Amino acid sequence: MTVRARFAPSPTGYLHVGGARTALFNWLFVRHEGGEFRLRIENTDVSREVAEAVDQIQGTLRWLGLDVDGEVTFQLDRIEQAQEAAQRLLAEGKAYEDEGAIRFRMPDEGVTGWEDVVLGRIEVPNEKLEDLVLVRSDGRPTYNFVSPLEDALDGITHVIRGQDHISNTPKQLRILEAIGAQVPAYAHVPLLNGPDGRKLSKRHGAITVEDFRTQGYIPEAFVNFLALLGWSYDDHTEIMSREELVERFTLERVGKSAAVFDYDKLRHLNGVYLRALSLEEYADRLVAYLREQGYEWDEELVRKVTPLVQEKIQTLGEFPAFAGFFFAPVESQPDAEDGSVLPAATEALASVEPFEAEPIEAELRALAERLGLKPREAFQPIRLALTGSKVSPGLFESLEVLGKEESLARLGVGSGRGGPSGSSAR
Repeated sequence: MTVRARFAPSPTGYLHVGGARTALFNWLFVRHEGGEFRLRIENTDVSREVAEAVDQIQGTLRWLGLDVDGEVTFQLDRIEQAQEAAQRLLAEGKAYEDEGAIRFRMPDEGVTGWEDVVLGRIEVPNEKLEDLVLVRSDGRPTYNFVSPLEDALDGITHVIRGQDHISNTPKQLRILEAIGAQVPAYAHVPLLNGPDGRKLSKRHGAITVEDFRTQGYIPEAFVNFLALLGWSYDDHTEIMSREELVERFTLERVGKSAAVFDYDKLRHLNGVYLRALSLEEYADRLVAYLREQGYEWDEELVRKVTPLVQEKIQTLGEFPAFAGFFFAPVESQPDAEDGSVLPAATEALASVEPFEAEPIEAELRALAERLGLKPREAFQPIRLALTGSKVSPGLFESLEVLGKEESLARLGVGSGRGGPSGSSAR
């Protein structure tokens, strides 16, 4: 029998990282088992907002590299089948009418239980299960009825979802039993908490995949990070390619306790992945990211700056603040260290030929010695005048990229007249 799992989000907007982690666990599991990964949209209407949300969800899954098998299904399309199934249960005496709705008869005695792949044996006393509404008086089926019905229709063998669904499982098991369907294996994965131990929410920072994409995280790093939220291969391996994750992923290694979404760890991991890219690939990613974010900076210059930033920043989103001075004027910065540095530096650099990092460095170090200053004391006002910041790419390399004319202009007046490209920010 083919292993088949599904990801079934509600189309309410951008995909939350918790949902993305659930989708990833489903995808890793079926790819490890050679099975199928299905996408089911649990919609109740066909509004324009729903259509936009569905596009967003599919776009996010594509960005994460989670390819879907078969056609995307929609809950709304199964309403007639759900109504027919409810009528059969009604005719069989397994359900009854209640003020225009159809309710399912839950047993009054005994327990409903299952062997959860992650949590082990779970049992719920049947006396705690209220008779479930199958179809509302307006004809719309309820989630706890149509969801297991769709699992049966789609041949789902494994339901992998968050632990917040545990309370739904005994109800859905009873529905499956009543319609004579094969019961899938259930695996309830841990929920996500913020660094403070409370449920992950906007108060902790970004919570949708789109937020992180906008901030300049790359999918390889993000997928690696998500996989480690509640699952581990061993007690020390963190960096794993997509292929390694597929090879190593098993539900048996999924933890029971809530996982902590560590923003610092994600940022560190993203930096590791960025530094591992070839210079050409890094430049390609950076150019594409800047275009997505609306920056119209000269591509040739972006690629020229790339070697100066790859080892320095941990997300692509840090590039504009870190290296934006190459493309636009900078704010005038007071020479807080020594008022004699900038005029002397302007005069010294005017004679440097060729205007490249190595001879620039030699000239500025000689200048610091002549002025009786430590290199840091001499270089800081130069850096401020050129970049507008005390933190920037390498000073000598930055001077080379800016070129002699622009560099001398910024040093001469303490502020820039515009980047070499003549272009501005978005």
